[in-house]
Amino acid sequence: MGIVLKQSFVNTAILFLGFAIGGVNVLFLYTHFLQENYFGLITFLLSTANIILPLLVFGMQHTVIKYYSSYKTKTEKDSFLITTLLIPLIVIIPFGLIGAYFYETISNWLSVENPFIKKYTGLIFIIAIFMGYFEVFYSWTKVQFNSVFGNFVKEIFARICVSLLLVAVYMGWLTNEQFIYAVVVVYGVRALIMKIYALYIYRPKLIFKFPSNIKKIINFSLYIIVAGSAAGILLEIDKFMIPQMEQIAQVAYYSVGIYIASVIAIPTRAMQQITSPITAKDMNENNLVEVEKLYKKTSINLLVIGGLFFLLINLNISDLYELINKPQFTKGIWIVLIISVAKLMELALGTANAILVNSKYYKIFFYLSLAMAISVILLNKWLIEAIGINGAALATLIVVIVYSIYKIVYIKSKLRIQPFSLKTIKLLLIILGIFILFYFWNFSFNPLINIALKSLIIVFLYLVLIKKTTISKDINDLIYRYLFIK
Repeated sequence: MGIVLKQSFVNTAILFLGFAIGGVNVLFLYTHFLQENYFGLITFLLSTANIILPLLVFGMQHTVIKYYSSYKTKTEKDSFLITTLLIPLIVIIPFGLIGAYFYETISNWLSVENPFIKKYTGLIFIIAIFMGYFEVFYSWTKVQFNSVFGNFVKEIFARICVSLLLVAVYMGWLTNEQFIYAVVVVYGVRALIMKIYALYIYRPKLIFKFPSNIKKIINFSLYIIVAGSAAGILLEIDKFMIPQMEQIAQVAYYSVGIYIASVIAIPTRAMQQITSPITAKDMNENNLVEVEKLYKKTSINLLVIGGLFFLLINLNISDLYELINKPQFTKGIWIVLIISVAKLMELALGTANAILVNSKYYKIFFYLSLAMAISVILLNKWLIEAIGINGAALATLIVVIVYSIYKIVYIKSKLRIQPFSLKTIKLLLIILGIFILFYFWNFSFNPLINIALKSLIIVFLYLVLIKKTTISKDINDLIYRYLFIK
């Protein structure tokens, strides 16, 4: 776990900083400097781009991680990497031409409920290309076990740029419309920086020859395209569907709630940067002992860290929304709790997704992802109409719980490994106990003071209980090393 813990620690620090900057953007700058319609619009554009991203790059960001370690010579590796840059063009070029031809039809369909969207529809395709090639080059560095710089560019660079752009809007240097186009440029620059760094880390020779296992690569990528798009649908479809059924400003309210809850996912996002290529390598070498070891450790460690975030967020949520000082955004309070529970379930999976994608059973990931996407679309359609934006969050929670359980059971049946133990039950009881104890306990001071006081008490109690019950040796070592809690 040495390289995992080291890079995960740095990546977690980067993600925290990125989320802090993003938090300032989403909770304060967007809500106060940008008109709500434009806040909803940029969220819609980025979410829709994320949905079509896997298709445009033909799933190459996942293909790089799965197959790179299987090649033994530099020539084979170089041929493979060049292939991962060329194959997406087979999709991008015809889709671009088709999109241009049917642009009027597509833009009219997307803007039925909100005509405001129509003139910006073309930006979705451009953003998706920038995002897609960023992920491909980022994967180049991950397989070299160098994930930190890419994580910095992804999580911090873009957010700092957006902060500066929002300040420019506030100062009157940019209009709301110009801000939208400027954000697109930021994503283009981000992709260019990632390309330069990837080539700095490892520069392949220009070998225009398909790898010998090109059929396997294409077959895997075809499945991953749909699986990746389906996964994107699960994450982003709500922000796409809400403007089709509600006013686009509702996306802004929903996005704030989602963003707050997504802090819980920081640990898994940080750890996945390095555990995914390690899991791929172990699976390629059929080293199930190490796969299971990493599976169990990531599950309990992520749950411990995520559990603390879950408590800090949901037990301070009222004060946090009071700080935002925009009453209309309080519509997202229940969204925070619902999505927080979904994020905890995802943390409990540990490396389950990486195991499925990099095993010989990877096709099941395709079918599961497709089923999840269809389920969340149908549930969104029903629940958004029934209870508004809270319905979108509830749909996500239902799908995440049902399919996460299925993944765990499937891996157990095929590989005879699973991530849980009695320690998992102890941990969940600790989280539930603290949540019940503090949920109705509120201070009556300034919101900032309330958050600080309650957070200090929660953190101390939580860490003491985790240490005393020896839930995780890794976490206990960190607590003792940095906090000196025996």
